[in-house]
Amino acid sequence: MDRSRLNDLLAGFERGELSREDLVEELARLPFRQLAEARVDTHRALRQGFPEVVLGQGKTRDQIVQIVRALQPCGNVLVTRVEPELASRVREDLPALAYHPGARVLTLQEVPVTAQGQGTIAVVTAGTADIPVAEEAGVTAEFYGNKVERLYDVGVAGLHRLLASLDVLRSAHVLIVVAGMDGALPSVVGGLVERPVVAVPTSVGYGASLAGVTALLSMLNSCSPNVTVVNIDNGFGAAFVASMINRG
Repeated sequence: MDRSRLNDLLAGFERGELSREDLVEELARLPFRQLAEARVDTHRALRQGFPEVVLGQGKTRDQIVQIVRALQPCGNVLVTRVEPELASRVREDLPALAYHPGARVLTLQEVPVTAQGQGTIAVVTAGTADIPVAEEAGVTAEFYGNKVERLYDVGVAGLHRLLASLDVLRSAHVLIVVAGMDGALPSVVGGLVERPVVAVPTSVGYGASLAGVTALLSMLNSCSPNVTVVNIDNGFGAAFVASMINRG
């Protein structure tokens, strides 16, 4: 249930196309659906503008299938952190789901995705090893109706690679910058643009990177005031907030 769906229901009732009983039944589904092992939030799009997203990590095939089916009436469905084997098994029950292996994301498109953003979201990585997290961000941003420009492997070890694509950076409305190791790239990008930068630390790196903690602390201490930070490997969270910013 989102604002558009609610307005359609009320308009249908006013025109006499929907009975009072049917309207009450539709509204009775709010704010959640009780399943055996989950309470599915069918009211979230009405409150936040985006429907509930399913975290696939830690869930069984049956749990994911039941939750997706409960969310289908709300529109399009996004399931994150789904490994290929589990995705294949889920799609046996729900073949309409599309799998994006680079992002480890399942999507169900029940209604056409319309352009929602004011401009482009640029997804930038320091290294090739950061791409899985970046793809989670990119696919999520596209799912929410944003135009996405990808710029990969432009870390500070070869700064000329980044500067060669300055036009991409400066034309973006919001930037998601993904980096492991020393986590320096968001500060550099932040100093080159006049737009919000959402920094994503990744767990990529050698021992003292501490599975992403070093990059996280570096980004939190950024001297570029337009940089904000999400959790380690949280490409989805970065895309969510970038989408909200892009909608203005």
